[in-house]
Amino acid sequence: QVQLVESGGGLVQAGGSLRLSCAASGSIFNIHAMAWYRQAPGEQRELVAAITTGGTTTYAVPVRGRFTISRDSAKNTVYLQMNSLKPEDTAVYYCKGYMTIVVNTTGLRANDYWGQGTQVTVSS
Repeated sequence: QVQLVESGGGLVQAGGSLRLSCAASGSIFNIHAMAWYRQAPGEQRELVAAITTGGTTTYAVPVRGRFTISRDSAKNTVYLQMNSLKPEDTAVYYCKGYMTIVVNTTGLRANDYWGQGTQVTVSS
């Protein structure tokens, strides 16, 4: 019913930049907020950045000043611009959307929906 597809991950040297994209599609009634999480090997998944419908943003302390989250509401897409990347930023990055979707043509349901993840590797 709903799909979130991430793209833009890859291998980059320390100090470099990457831009991640996440496009949501399907029976979406409304997107309330979108966020990026990451999970490094052996670690728990952690919030990186989030953005609300109104444009309010939140960032994890380790990425403040280096990462920027933005969204294109018309395209149901969220972006994560990552600059000054460090080896410790290496992780699988996941997109999450808190959305209300249409169920069985007439019902509505609000829930969190996740993408499949994209690998970001920063070499030293």
